Amino acid sequence: MKKIITTGEYAFTCIFEPQPEGGYTVTCPALPGLVTEGNTLEEAEWMAQDAMSLYIESLQADGEPVPANSKVNHLKRKQAHSQFEPV
Repeated sequence: MKKIITTGEYAFTCIFEPQPEGGYTVTCPALPGLVTEGNTLEEAEWMAQDAMSLYIESLQADGEPVPANSKVNHLKRKQAHSQFEPV
């Protein structure tokens, strides 16, 4: 499943993969190396928001650019808060 997750002024598409033992692993293709997990979809989404915030903070602290096309104002608000979609 995929969903656009917002954090602050940024939005990224995240991939939620159900795990056989339960829970979900979340990755974000626009943010290489970002991987997190949660026991429920709600917890996984919260963990993704937290991980994305820290990732962006780290990029900014290092003077690195935040990936293009990630500003919330480039998305329709309705789309930014859409339901999960199949990948």
